[in-house]
Amino acid sequence: MAERSTAAVDVADNSGDDPLTAKADKAATDGVAETQKTAEITAEATENKAVERQSGEQPSMTAPELHSGHKLARRYRLEECVTRLDGFSSWRAVDEKLRRAVGVHLLPADHPRARSVLAAARSAALLGDPRFVQVLDAVEENDLVYVVHEWLPDSTELTALLATGPMEAHDAYQLVSQVSQAMAAAHREGLAHLRLTPSAVLRSSTGQYRIRGLAVNAALRGITAERPQRTDTEAIGALLYAALTQRWPYDSDAYGLSGLPKGVGLLPPDQVRAGVHRGLSEIAMRALANDGATASRQEPPCTTPDELAKAVAAMPRVKPPEPEFPTPPDYQRTTYQQGTYGRPQAHPAATQPVMVPPAPLQSRTGTALKWAVSALLIAALGLGSWQIADRLLAPEPTTETPVTSPTVDEKPKPLKPIPIVSAQDFDPLGNGSEKPHAIDLAYDGDPSTFWYTENYRGVGFANLKSGVGLILDLGTAQEISSVDLSFMGHTSVELRTAPADASSAPSTPDAFTTQADGSGSNVTLKPTKPVTTRYVLVWLTELPTNDGGYRGKLAEIKILG
Repeated sequence: MAERSTAAVDVADNSGDDPLTAKADKAATDGVAETQKTAEITAEATENKAVERQSGEQPSMTAPELHSGHKLARRYRLEECVTRLDGFSSWRAVDEKLRRAVGVHLLPADHPRARSVLAAARSAALLGDPRFVQVLDAVEENDLVYVVHEWLPDSTELTALLATGPMEAHDAYQLVSQVSQAMAAAHREGLAHLRLTPSAVLRSSTGQYRIRGLAVNAALRGITAERPQRTDTEAIGALLYAALTQRWPYDSDAYGLSGLPKGVGLLPPDQVRAGVHRGLSEIAMRALANDGATASRQEPPCTTPDELAKAVAAMPRVKPPEPEFPTPPDYQRTTYQQGTYGRPQAHPAATQPVMVPPAPLQSRTGTALKWAVSALLIAALGLGSWQIADRLLAPEPTTETPVTSPTVDEKPKPLKPIPIVSAQDFDPLGNGSEKPHAIDLAYDGDPSTFWYTENYRGVGFANLKSGVGLILDLGTAQEISSVDLSFMGHTSVELRTAPADASSAPSTPDAFTTQADGSGSNVTLKPTKPVTTRYVLVWLTELPTNDGGYRGKLAEIKILG
């Protein structure tokens, strides 16, 4: 049951729908609106075909009658049904080809929402953003439509995290920061969630948050929205509110959380619970200010995930709490301390005889020994004096080797960070684009965010190219001494630079000069001598494994000069 709560797509939970989706039932999401309209027409045609095939009977709305052990595509073996609702079912399954657990959504091919589910799943799969639980397959086969997605047994639902109490301010800050940035990236690609509940957000063992059910959960339920960005922003605000207060920000209980008292309206989090971070409380209110609510300082409401992400980035960074050390146990005397040391005995014993030290040597043997020691000391002093005199009287050498000490100018200069003015993805050997929307994450100062490459289904970029990378623009030609790179996973990389007089970035890798190379998770690349350039190319040549493929993840870049 623990694995089900952390990894299964909880599409069966209906609690909490009204506040977030009651007004979201008339139009489609940003990026799949046209696809869904087309899917509705196709679904109607499919339904008519199914009616003809069944000799006039209405199409079935019940979930397919499958059982544990059933195989899909001779590959996905169903293990446990975790949801059965509204004509579809969700399963924990095993991908026998790759020997890993996966999740599967199943519904009849003649289900009215089958086409929209397929369209949503295929659109989400194209996003390829690791901050979302990835769609691995979307297939129509043998009168069934099924969607295969990642299964994350080592992650924990936000629902389970909130069941233990409200979050610390730093954890809540990471939650709203990571989720808002991820949803902003999804909306830039035209994808909305519309079902962003606590059960849709997972936290991995490393503290990274991942979102599941992008576009698919809403398609399974038939949820649409006239303003999908606003709907998702309000949902993120509700998640932050719940993280700060352990209360659902509406007057109804949902997701195991108690709602607010009826009739009091939307209270700011710092009025619901003492000790709530003031800045995060205001961020939550700005995200929820969609129906007349206002933030405590009257800042404008955030109506898109991008606006919310910028508002979070603009506030002072919330530091993690200081580590707490366990209180040492009460002082207890040891057996040694409980003895006679330092304390008088309760029952003093008889006085012990005092040991008298032996008298100094007074015999003839003692006298002879003292004279022998004295003679040895005198001889040693004489020998030492003779050696010192011989050295002082020796002739001075005819030539002297001058001893020089480094001057102030010869001391190494401390390296200073060089700011990156801008950056661009560099994929001249491929289609020319390599996740440009995530470039800023490679040098934003936050090691928990990262720029990433496509997921290549084979070693060596699946034999499609020899490398891919980022071009960093320093604004003007500057002297570079080293470049520090932090990757997620063992990565091979080269440091290349453009000519010092280049007024624009070269368009081919060979136009750059290779200055250094290395591999690992934390790599420092140093040219043999400082080099002057304006354009720096970080060129990835080998990528780490990622979910059956290969994907590079560059978390941080620091250029020193």
